[in-house]
Amino acid sequence: MKELLELSLVDLVEALRHRKASPVELLRACHERIDATQDTLNAVVAERDREEALDAAAAAEERIVRGEARPLEGVPLGVKDLENVAGMVTSFGSRLYQDNVAERDDIHVERLRRAGAIPIAKTNAPEFGPMPITKNLLHGITRSPWDLERTPGGSSGGSAAALVGGVLPLVTASDGGGSVRIPAAWSGAFGHKPTQGRVPIGPSSAWDSTMMSVYGTITRTVADACLYLDQVVGPSQRDPAALPHPGYSYLEQVEEPLPAGLRIGFAPDFGRVLVQSEVAAAVEAGARVFAALGARLEAVTDGPPPMGEEWNALAGFGMAGRLRDVLPGKEDHIQRYLLTVMEAGRGMTPTLWAKINESRAAVRNWCADIFDRYDLLITPTLPYEAPPARGPMPSETDGRPQDPFAAAAFTQPFNLGWQPAATVPVGLTGAGLPIGMQIVGPIHRDDLVLRAARAFERERPWADSWPAAA
Repeated sequence: MKELLELSLVDLVEALRHRKASPVELLRACHERIDATQDTLNAVVAERDREEALDAAAAAEERIVRGEARPLEGVPLGVKDLENVAGMVTSFGSRLYQDNVAERDDIHVERLRRAGAIPIAKTNAPEFGPMPITKNLLHGITRSPWDLERTPGGSSGGSAAALVGGVLPLVTASDGGGSVRIPAAWSGAFGHKPTQGRVPIGPSSAWDSTMMSVYGTITRTVADACLYLDQVVGPSQRDPAALPHPGYSYLEQVEEPLPAGLRIGFAPDFGRVLVQSEVAAAVEAGARVFAALGARLEAVTDGPPPMGEEWNALAGFGMAGRLRDVLPGKEDHIQRYLLTVMEAGRGMTPTLWAKINESRAAVRNWCADIFDRYDLLITPTLPYEAPPARGPMPSETDGRPQDPFAAAAFTQPFNLGWQPAATVPVGLTGAGLPIGMQIVGPIHRDDLVLRAARAFERERPWADSWPAAA
């Protein structure tokens, strides 16, 4: 029944609800695909007991027969291994936490479970999540279904590979600087980073002072992401930054036509980012689709100030604090680059802290200026095609030296500014690797970003453009 895993989530839910397929056979198909792809994709790093999962699928089937199906009844769920599923290990991709069994679900996992989804697996992530390549010392390297020598991206790379590789029909993802959009783009899928607070985060054991990370998903279609959102949005007492429920269904809103006279800024390179020529051409062609739909498309020649070095210092500072009690004496348990990042973080001073916050305010103000002028902004999602699965990140693009922080150049600003952003597939490079185009909207306008992505999807559908799963 592998063909079930090639359906969009919306179509799969309909097939289950109308009993054209059963949750039990769908779950068995997932188990078969996990087994078949473990040595190639390495997307799944832990599984729920299979008999227990089959019992849950059988119970879901009984609810469907009784006419009591919930919105995601019987859909197997993969959860990124930086997030919690009660009773399963959350390793954070690190040997330091390889025995860390979660006591309870994270809020969004709990809500997905309540909507009928069945958590069955954890998906791979880079150690603690800061890298755009998914590999770690505990679980190894995750590879792209498009080319096993390439990365699916990170940090939600296991989720992207599992979805695009036809292993799991629903996956979670998170994004603190591009970790939904980067793997979605490099894997040829749709990815949506919500407005900060749109999806509650927690429960947490420490306060997140950076307020940059959000939960989202990587899906086959825009409607699939809307179906996910409809189950997880709304306030939570465990996340004081969580936004109120928007008061409508994203799945119902997404088919509405775009407003007339939409103003769209097109920023091909922020005036400083070196973009691979094939990527630049594909994204420009994608942006012109909106002009053909009647939008006013205008060039944006500047960009936000870069924050690569400051970001590194901030990440290292936070990680050094987080690992202060578990790392001493076990430095050989983690990847060397993390030690380097933490060393940079230990150099935090009041002056550097002030500089970081001043730079972040400058990014926020640039974003505010953009959305005073435009309803939406379009950029490349990434400046180049997917690098090797083992790394390193490219040191040059089209024969010219590449900035080492370039991978997140187009995604990171909108974590700093809290804007919703999505990536849509716009084609393939000459090497047959996916290219993504980013659509960004004003704070709280997830609905507009999703409607724009859906309008593009109608004009340039990608739902049948999947790789031969490894």
